[in-house]
Amino acid sequence: MKSLFAVLFMLMVASPCLCSRIMADDQNRHFDVVKYGAKGDGQNDDSQAFLKVWHDVCGAKGSPILLIPKGKTFLLHPIVFNGACKSESINVQLQGDLVTPKSVDAWKWPDNSKDAWIKFSDINGLVVNGGGKIDGQGASLWKCSSNGDCHRPTALHFHKCQNLQLSNLTHINSPRNHISINSCNGSHISNLHIFAPEDSPNTDGIDISASSNIIIEKLEVRTGDDCIAINSGSSFINITDVACGPGHGISIGSLGKNGTNATVEEIYIRNCSFNGTQNGVRIKTWEGGSGYARKITFEDIHLLAADNPVIIDQHYDPLTAATNSTVKVSDITYRKVRGTSAVEEAIKLNCDNSIGCTNIVLHDINITSSVPGMNTYASCNNAHGTFSSSTPKIPCLL
Repeated sequence: MKSLFAVLFMLMVASPCLCSRIMADDQNRHFDVVKYGAKGDGQNDDSQAFLKVWHDVCGAKGSPILLIPKGKTFLLHPIVFNGACKSESINVQLQGDLVTPKSVDAWKWPDNSKDAWIKFSDINGLVVNGGGKIDGQGASLWKCSSNGDCHRPTALHFHKCQNLQLSNLTHINSPRNHISINSCNGSHISNLHIFAPEDSPNTDGIDISASSNIIIEKLEVRTGDDCIAINSGSSFINITDVACGPGHGISIGSLGKNGTNATVEEIYIRNCSFNGTQNGVRIKTWEGGSGYARKITFEDIHLLAADNPVIIDQHYDPLTAATNSTVKVSDITYRKVRGTSAVEEAIKLNCDNSIGCTNIVLHDINITSSVPGMNTYASCNNAHGTFSSSTPKIPCLL
């Protein structure tokens, strides 16, 4: 009698595609958190089940799939998914919902991390998608933010995750930032819905730092702070088709806080809308810092009753004592910026008194007032560059 191995060998020789299918099945295995003991009832702590499944997923070869099934709500305490993993890529299929404990007193923090509720660290080829929801239940933490009595973490944090893909998810009510991208290269972020009340503190949509080669597209962001913030060490970032509002707009910075050296360059922000936002497109730097923000383009920007539609603010902290050091702002282009401003000062170029901003270019600008009978105007402080076809006129530029 032929051995099973011999039979399989003969079948593989006769049909090479059978061999490839067997290998593919083995390398693309599904790991279901429910099979590892997760209840998914929104009441019991599923953290240990998630860590168990992650251990096997991270140790699997090929392209394993971590399945978080639809129709269930998984309660997680702060949790860290660490690499490095053996796999070429990992697909986290988040089809269900993730929630935090409702009471801040019930949170169980891991010993090595208190900056995030859910953290992925040092994982290459990570894909997170699936149509599910991440609910930070931040209301109880927002209330205590003013007196500093509680710690408010980012809801979802990616650290050193190269070639990250994040898409097709809903993020709501984070205690602080909804998503943080740190030290990641080659990320693609798309089709996200990010919501928190307008008065929720520091609930940025996406914060990016020390990262490069990032594509962000097709987002809906309504929060209590920046829809997207691009921070120091970031470069080659392309942002398109973002609907922002309410919120604080899309910001470069803040940069240079506490005298630090900060660098941001090669940023392209296009076809984005700002509805009732506190700012539109903003660059903000602290006095006393160093470094640069340069080669930044804002194009096809649509405004609806936005405050501060176009703003460069190099005096972000006016309480800081005046110094001769600042983050240099240069090579900034605004093209096809149109819509309405809720305030008269539609364009504000408030640059450093000593160094100033250079090569600021505005072309095809049309920002009128959202208030009947009110006009808009532009203000400048030590800004240098050119403008053409602009309403309002910009007196300090040629």
